[in-house]
Parts: sequence; C-alpha cells; structure tokens
Amino acid sequence: MLDTIFQSLTTFWQNLDATRMLMLVLGGLAVSITALEGVAIARRLKNREAYDWGAFWTTVRINGWRLVVEAIPMGAVLGASLPLGAWMYEHRVWTVPMDAWWGWVAMFFTTEFFYYWMHRAGHRIRWYWASHQVHHSGNQYNLAAAFRQSITGKITGGFVFFAPQCLLGFPPEVVLFSYAMNLVYQFWIHTDLVPKLGWLEGILNTPSAHRVHHAANVEYLDANYGGTILLFDRLFGTYVPEKDNVTIRYGLVKQVTTYNALKICLHEWGSIARDVLRARSLKDALGYMFMPPGWAPDGKGLTTEQLRAHMKVLTGSASGVPPEALLDGKMPLPAMAQNQADGVSPSHVPAR
Repeated sequence: MLDTIFQSLTTFWQNLDATRMLMLVLGGLAVSITALEGVAIARRLKNREAYDWGAFWTTVRINGWRLVVEAIPMGAVLGASLPLGAWMYEHRVWTVPMDAWWGWVAMFFTTEFFYYWMHRAGHRIRWYWASHQVHHSGNQYNLAAAFRQSITGKITGGFVFFAPQCLLGFPPEVVLFSYAMNLVYQFWIHTDLVPKLGWLEGILNTPSAHRVHHAANVEYLDANYGGTILLFDRLFGTYVPEKDNVTIRYGLVKQVTTYNALKICLHEWGSIARDVLRARSLKDALGYMFMPPGWAPDGKGLTTEQLRAHMKVLTGSASGVPPEALLDGKMPLPAMAQNQADGVSPSHVPAR
C-alpha cells in the first residue's frame, strides 16, 4: 500500500516540468510561512486586532478558483500578449546577451520599469483595477495579502505591458522569468510586523513602503507602485513615505466585508457592467471602463483627487479615511466642497 502511494507520488513529481515544480515548492513554502505568521500574530495581540483567519481561508478559496481558471485555455487578451511578445522578439531592435552579467542587470531594470507602469495602470485605469482590486480587498495587512490575486487577469491582459521588452531584445521566456522573480520578492513585504528599514527606505520596496501602497487613507492612495525598487516612483512623483503619526486603515476605500471568494473577485466587474449598460453614449461607456476608478461622466464620482478635495473640506486636510456616509452619497457637503471637488456629489462610487 505504502509502496503504491510512494510510486504514484514519484510518478506525479517526475511528470511535472521544472516551472511547475518550482511553483509547487515556493507555493507550499509561502503558505506555510503565511500560516506561521498568523499564529505569531494571534499570540501577540497586544495593541493588535485579532488575526482574521476567515480572510485567510477566503484567500485560500480565491487561489482554488485561480487554479480552475488557469486550467482554462488562454483567453483572447492574454492569448494575444504572448504571441505579441514572440513577434516583437522576432523583430527586435537588437539582441541582449543573457550570457553576460550586464544583460541581467538590464533585464532587472526594464522589468521593473514595465512593472511600474502595469501596476500604475492597475490603479488608474478601471479596466485593470477590476482585477487588481482583489489584491487590495483584505482589511488586514499580512503575508496572506500577497496571495490574494485576481482570477480575471487573463481578461484584463496585463502581460501586454511586458511585450515591448521583447522588442528591446529580451527573449520572451526570460521576460516571464524576470517578472516571476519580481513577484517572488514582493511576498515578504506584505507584513506590518517589520518596521522601517532605515536608509533602505525610498530605495527598495520595503514593508513600510508597501504598507503605504495598501492604505485606504486618501493621502496614501495611488503611491509606491514599484515592485522591488522605488526608482521609478521617485522619478515619476508617486513615492510617498510612511508617516509615523498616521494610523493606516487597510483594504479598499469602500471596505469589502464579505468572505465570499467569487464576490470579491467579480464584484467590480459587475459594477462596470451596470455602469456601461446605463451609459448614455459610447464615450461615457468607455469612460466607465478606462477612466480612473470612481470616475463619472457628470463629475459626480469619487476619484482619488475628488476624495482628497472632499477630505480637505471636511477635516481641513487632504488626509484620512473617508467616512461611510460620504462614500454612500449620504453626506451633503457645503458649496465650497462642491467647488473644490469639481462638482462632486457622490452618486457613483465603484470600489476603490
């Protein structure tokens, strides 16, 4: 009996290719470390809220759905991105030698550059946000958040952002490997147990920098998009350091409280569909899909900029977490607020 089980496991392992073996090992190790972090937090409750094991198991279920989706043949959008990368590599402007040290250095910085813009698009273009919001839906910041990823990435087609790397002379398989390593690095920064790291802050993407990225406080929205380093955040003006006197509230601005995995993954797509169906013109429909989250054609939405304007009127500072009444459109604001927020009167608030 034991010999049969052992033989079956051996056959299964030998049939896995190297990539799947690596994913299996890293995935198992990461899940184990994540669970250990949960135990550690549960035992250290001083000044901390209890670890949300319900959210942990919701993340596990989300990844179960991801396995189902990954078994489906590639959809039209992602199915186009990989051949596009191969086509670009065939027409590359030059060839980067991957047997030279500088080729890997160039690969690191170009991957980081294209990752920055893919990630920024994930927050500033609603089409991409519909998938990326899943990663921000957890209301606690811990290692489990690193695993909370969308099941609709094949629809949004974010990999298209990396296709130009192939035109620059990087082989498609190396681009995919470099992107995967970028994501592996980001696992450890999803924790609030690690304090600021001194002079490394503002250089590397640290737990402190990424806490800012996951915050719902309006002064922290749309910041720190880098994967491993913050070079491009500093170049393009999106770097925001964590402030010691600011209490961070994690999750979406309009918090998700359900533990339903499919609802978390698909609710923003449902919101987009409803908005598009009630759009009065093609321009409005496209705006609902590709303008920033919170956009509305009449200016009565709640984008990041409008949220900050409202908070400045309400509190005297463009900071803090918007009250539920504001997000639900139940808070009448003085005329001054309307002027500062470009006529905002919140009637349309997609999850942000």
